[in-house]
Amino acid sequence: MAGSLNKVILMGNITRDIELRYTQTNQAVAQVGMAMNRRWRTPEGEQREETTFVDCEAWGKTAEMISQYFAKGRPILIEGRLKLDQWQDKESGANRSKLKVVIDNFHFVDSKPGQGGGDEGGGGGGGGQRRPAVQTRPQGGRPAPQPANGGGGGGHEPIQEDDIPF
Repeated sequence: MAGSLNKVILMGNITRDIELRYTQTNQAVAQVGMAMNRRWRTPEGEQREETTFVDCEAWGKTAEMISQYFAKGRPILIEGRLKLDQWQDKESGANRSKLKVVIDNFHFVDSKPGQGGGDEGGGGGGGGQRRPAVQTRPQGGRPAPQPANGGGGGGHEPIQEDDIPF
């Protein structure tokens, strides 16, 4: 085997308010719940939908920024990795486990609510200016790649559900 890759990219809505806490060493950690909807049409033409719920966590500055700018219902795009938490249940003594996503980077997907259509940054953004995607530096020290379309609606037609080949 040539190696391993553990990379997750998700875009969905935040399902609950962000829980920001600090460890004993004063490191921020945020618990984030996300929901992703999938819609498709059956061969008989019937519309179907399923929702997948995923628990995520962010650390350090990423955790603080997510808790500052996001709340329940707001869309977000995250990049991260899968992590398996394992523990023993205190009541039954049974072994338990849970798969979650550790967030390395995130991107704003929508405009700030009540800001008049533009993606504005906190602390000095002007009307209609786009806010740059918040970047955290992965362990390699390089910034994460930006989405090809810049995250804005810059004159492109939206993709319809029927246009997607899968």
